[in-house]
Amino acid sequence: MATETHCPYCSLQCGMRLTGRRVPEVSAWEEFPVNAGALCRKGWAAAGLYGGRERLTSPLVRDRATGEWAAVSWDDALDRVAAGIRAAQAEKGPDGVAVFGGGGLTNEKAYALGKLARVALGTSQIDYNGRWCMSSAASAGIRAFGLDRGLPFPLADVEETDVLVLVGSNLAETMPPAARHLDRLRARGGRVVVIDPRRTPTADRADLVLQPVPGTDLALALGLLHLLVAAGAVDEDYLAARTTGWAQVKESVAPWWPERVERVTGIEAAQVRELAAVLAGSPRVMVLTARGAEQHSTGSDTVLAWINVALALGMVGTRGAGYGCLTGQGNGQGGREHGQKADQLPGYRRIDDPAARAHVAGVWGVDPDSLPGPGRSAYELLDACGTDDGPSAMLVLGSNIVVSAPNATQVTARLEALDLLVVCDVVMSETAAIADVVLPVTQWAEETGTMTNLEGRVVLRQEAITPPSGVRSDLEVIAAIAERLGSTATFATDPEEVFAELGRASAGGPADYSTITYDRIREEGGVFWGGERLFASSFNHPDGRARMLTVEHRGAAEVPDDDYPVHLTTGRVLAQYQSGAQTRRVRDLPDDGPFVELHPLLAGRLGLATGEAVQVSTRRGTMTASARVVTTIRPDTVFVPFHWVGANRLTNDALDPASRMPEFKVCAARLAAVGRG
Repeated sequence: MATETHCPYCSLQCGMRLTGRRVPEVSAWEEFPVNAGALCRKGWAAAGLYGGRERLTSPLVRDRATGEWAAVSWDDALDRVAAGIRAAQAEKGPDGVAVFGGGGLTNEKAYALGKLARVALGTSQIDYNGRWCMSSAASAGIRAFGLDRGLPFPLADVEETDVLVLVGSNLAETMPPAARHLDRLRARGGRVVVIDPRRTPTADRADLVLQPVPGTDLALALGLLHLLVAAGAVDEDYLAARTTGWAQVKESVAPWWPERVERVTGIEAAQVRELAAVLAGSPRVMVLTARGAEQHSTGSDTVLAWINVALALGMVGTRGAGYGCLTGQGNGQGGREHGQKADQLPGYRRIDDPAARAHVAGVWGVDPDSLPGPGRSAYELLDACGTDDGPSAMLVLGSNIVVSAPNATQVTARLEALDLLVVCDVVMSETAAIADVVLPVTQWAEETGTMTNLEGRVVLRQEAITPPSGVRSDLEVIAAIAERLGSTATFATDPEEVFAELGRASAGGPADYSTITYDRIREEGGVFWGGERLFASSFNHPDGRARMLTVEHRGAAEVPDDDYPVHLTTGRVLAQYQSGAQTRRVRDLPDDGPFVELHPLLAGRLGLATGEAVQVSTRRGTMTASARVVTTIRPDTVFVPFHWVGANRLTNDALDPASRMPEFKVCAARLAAVGRG
């Protein structure tokens, strides 16, 4: 009998069926609406996650003196973890222990991890890798709309718009089943606009492609709004009835004439005017941003600028129009809702809100005053590890920090400075390899739990195969640690029981799951929290109005100069996912290793040809990879995928002041042909 479940990868959470109890076989689940049976190559090859020799099935401890690993019992491993936690707390207090989660954890795990930190550990030092994915869009959505849900409408609504503007998204490679919506949109006469420094496979499905200098998407949005005002194309009635702040925003874009936009972005003024005319003449316009626009030190302001464009046109809340964020990680939405963020309690409540603290503490059976306050954001937390005023012990679930963190060499050194690093993982990832204790846990089809996809649709991954002997679930690990630390709070290990508790804790919050059950998810094919479509009649601020906020273009934190003369940007490729800890171990997925994509003009100056080794250096590190000479990238820009060790040794750790997002998407770099100086 087939088990209906969902893909282990991106935020689409495509439906699939699995058969077989030892090694699963993937087949289509045509009735699930998000993908209607379609899968990308990663989804079809998902069974390759099983049966490999690298699977961990016993707890491991590392001898720091020799670097050698030894298998130990679960009791021994957990006792060591508890002893290390107590030692850190004795030396530095509750904040001597840190917790780092992930956007791929189920809602149940994310909730339990936040509860572990606040109740059993008493620490404020918890954050997660989703801070590096959707935090800028989340920050902007909360400020503009009073609520963050990546897409406030079903993904299929894309087909109903007249103009779709994709800002910093390569969804044809990062979420291929979604690309069919672009084709259907164009088939019915709609237009697709792609804004990206690279001409990606997504751009091949577009009617208009703009290739800005990395880090200048905000300036483009300001220039477009300037032209929309000049053309009389803004919806004054909508703005008067449904927004505040328009007068100030209108005044702020007055200096952004097209020629100034061209000087900043590198996009010809004529193209800026062309796009503005397309937007002005279309009944329905939809703007979707993704990591290319958001992973900047100005990411949240960039998103606000594009939200201003959508609001000025009167589009937000109209079916087939508006603004949305294309969430990246599998549970990127749910992972940022239920308590593993530094400033958050379940239900997307703020941890510094007395009413929120009282409600959640009541569910947990603890005194509200016992809950810690906000902690450090992800990068700041990692950068504090092993320092005098930072944590000396850390528990990591669902994150391969050594590969995925910005300025990764610095972050790795900080992790190595910890007295205790505990990693729960399926394989010996690069982060697990420097840990003191590694705990082997179940993965994907071996466990049940909910995910919340990019639409805010809560779906149910169901256990389909028997996990190998010797592994435990993350929920069991969390409960065992809490028990050893003497926590009086209950930590359930049954995912459905945990989800029911999550529902009670989230009740009345912005992300309220209290009416969602496993049975309802099965019956309805997923449940949208908050409703299928948001903002039709009001926004989530007390007065029901959206906030239009004035933002200014500041540019990248680091710009090219004589020493580092080109822009470096990073991203994903079709066959790999995130840090590659899963996909690089699937034999049916091609793994060609890292590469450096550069334009023929730049390659010519360096004397480089495709396949030759090139060294890329920034102020933070150096990597060497093979060159790929292409005409689809700007001549002043190079691209490196981040699925392997290397790319994030180069990236900049400059942070967005609102979201604390690092600037993954642009920094200054220099290139040299290997062996030629």
